[in-house]
Amino acid sequence: MLEHGGNMQQACMDYNRPLETWLDLSTGISPYIYPIPAMSPALWHRLPIENDALLDTARRYYQQEHVLAVAGSQAAIQALPHLRPHSRVWVLTPAYAEHAHAWRNHGHAVTERDRLPEINELQNVDVLVVCNPNNPTGRLCSPTQLHAWRQALAPGGWLIVDEAFMDATPENSISAQASEPGLIVLRSLGKFFGLAGARVGMVLAAPGLLDQLREWLGPWTLSGPARQIATVAMADTDWQDVQRRRLQQDINRLNTILQAANITTTGSTALFSYWQDPRAADLHTHLARHGIWTRLFARPSAIRLGLPTPAGWAMLQQALQAWTTMRQASAVDETDAQ
Repeated sequence: MLEHGGNMQQACMDYNRPLETWLDLSTGISPYIYPIPAMSPALWHRLPIENDALLDTARRYYQQEHVLAVAGSQAAIQALPHLRPHSRVWVLTPAYAEHAHAWRNHGHAVTERDRLPEINELQNVDVLVVCNPNNPTGRLCSPTQLHAWRQALAPGGWLIVDEAFMDATPENSISAQASEPGLIVLRSLGKFFGLAGARVGMVLAAPGLLDQLREWLGPWTLSGPARQIATVAMADTDWQDVQRRRLQQDINRLNTILQAANITTTGSTALFSYWQDPRAADLHTHLARHGIWTRLFARPSAIRLGLPTPAGWAMLQQALQAWTTMRQASAVDETDAQ
């Protein structure tokens, strides 16, 4: 099993702390949840109606005609490797680990690269996978760079761009170009809208590829209630504008209080900050002892922190103040020992 954020059962067991007492910053899911609309009980009784308003709303939201709704982008991540013969796959890392796992698990030759590729390196690559903005580092690749990579791939190659964290900065998306040959864009409503439990994702790509993916996944990929929630959320532009403003305010606040604790983030998006440092595991453990769960990475040594709930800021600040005090005391002890 791959490790993911949100593994709160593990946190409860490791630190013998009840679930309701934790502040979970490990996922990068927005602390502000889109308000669930009232729904007819009939949605729970009948099979999902797939000619509803969902896809038309998604087409407007992503500025892309060719859209397929899936049960979270995870469903597409697992299905896409089945649609190609044996391929040479590059995954830019560190990244969401399910990408490399899915391609490797289906027998493809997977290379994980921790640097951006040169154009001339891609001529023998069939599939290039890029998280943009990157999860967990926050790295952002320009549309110009992405299109250059796509054009440099081996004939028939795919560029898969996972835009799960793009909704807060839609101006950086390449969703409008996703129907171009060899380009596949994955989107998710879980992060920006705070609707991870609804399991709604979208695949944007050329019609032929979407037909293959639709055939592989089968009918009724989304429940009726999930379809309605997603439709209303993607159409609510006023709420989206408010969400973007408050997320940006919150990430600025998070980076400021981290900086006050001498933690200079090495990357961020509107939904999380990333700190690559040899002390990352120490900070993760310290915060866990104060009831705050974060996402720890071993290679390279790093930690990712999502945004607190409105009630969680004081808890985080107190824990970071304790971290600062502890580090200062340790520095004094080391000086005295010398």
